[in-house]
Amino acid sequence: MPENKRIRIILIGNYLKDRQQSMLRFSDMLSKGFSAREIEVLTWRAPVIFGSFFSQTQSGIGKWLGYIDKWIIFPAIIWMRLLMPVNKHTGNRFHICDHSNSPYLTYLPKATTIITCHDVLAIKSAMGFQGTYCETSRFGRILQKWILKNLSAAKNIVCVSEFTGDDLKQVAYKNQQRNVVIIPNAFNDIFYPIQADKAWVILDSLSLKVSRPFILHVGGGHHRKNRNMLIKMVAALKDEWNGIICFAGEKLDEELIMLIREKHLHDRVISLVNAEHQTLLALYSCCYAFIFPSFSEGFGWPLIEAQACGAPVITSNKQPMIEVTGGDALFADPENTNEFKIRFMNLSDSALRKNLIEKGFINARRFELTPMLNAYLNLYDTV
Repeated sequence: MPENKRIRIILIGNYLKDRQQSMLRFSDMLSKGFSAREIEVLTWRAPVIFGSFFSQTQSGIGKWLGYIDKWIIFPAIIWMRLLMPVNKHTGNRFHICDHSNSPYLTYLPKATTIITCHDVLAIKSAMGFQGTYCETSRFGRILQKWILKNLSAAKNIVCVSEFTGDDLKQVAYKNQQRNVVIIPNAFNDIFYPIQADKAWVILDSLSLKVSRPFILHVGGGHHRKNRNMLIKMVAALKDEWNGIICFAGEKLDEELIMLIREKHLHDRVISLVNAEHQTLLALYSCCYAFIFPSFSEGFGWPLIEAQACGAPVITSNKQPMIEVTGGDALFADPENTNEFKIRFMNLSDSALRKNLIEKGFINARRFELTPMLNAYLNLYDTV
């Protein structure tokens, strides 16, 4: 590996106005990790200029103005920066932190640029694959094919799971022999179990009472997250369990609210939007079970966060959920409410519960920051 003073890492981060929190945390994690090792690291991202006129850039006119910032202004900025002598240094390594920004590869030196691919779900959807649970518009299909074209041209690709790596090979390389490096994501923050008395002080302010156990889901409201399953499962349990359902993440959508009313569970559901980190730690540490019935993922950060905090996990019997949990969870068909109900009832077995928690702690250690940083530095050295 080159000496730290010789290497210079330039991260290509996401557009701030798009508020893609997981990707922003990923680039921030790399930046802080490399800086702590006294490695020079910069983050380049599209400036918020035209997008500043709207509160969000994920739909409507704001989305199109954001595209001007991302796909017209920023490429020009990259081109001008690369003309500067300091950015022609042989120790420079460029890292596109999110594969959805792969079109920037056109303006960067391919030999020394790495792209991290987090999933190919939207790409597969645009290509007509079934089972991705991602919807793409007509323009979205054009955009995803553009992203795929650049991924296919990249010389240095990292995937965050074996599952995502296999998916990428299927759509981008097919029968070609291409080197895809697997570097699992690390925790993007510190996750650990909080002592019960301290955790409940935090949760009491959120109307969660010690006398009522709760199940937890952390994540977005996208259809593929399958948040409906928690409602269906609790409804199927009837009088066998009278606890609370807690959703931490995006606000509940109308479809989910209607299902809650239909199942008469409106007084047993709590929604926490953009919960603070300490609140998340308390939720993970105190929940009766963490339930993640997702139809499709590229990695699934909440799975290892829950394990690191001592929560028993019930999740889908699909990849990469099995891979990421190390098999140390209870698995059920995300289409089958009864299977999730049975797995949930299995947690009443104290020996099984204890075993899941202990193995979850062990599995979570695989995703510490140091091994991930070392793997990326080794890759930077080889390109």
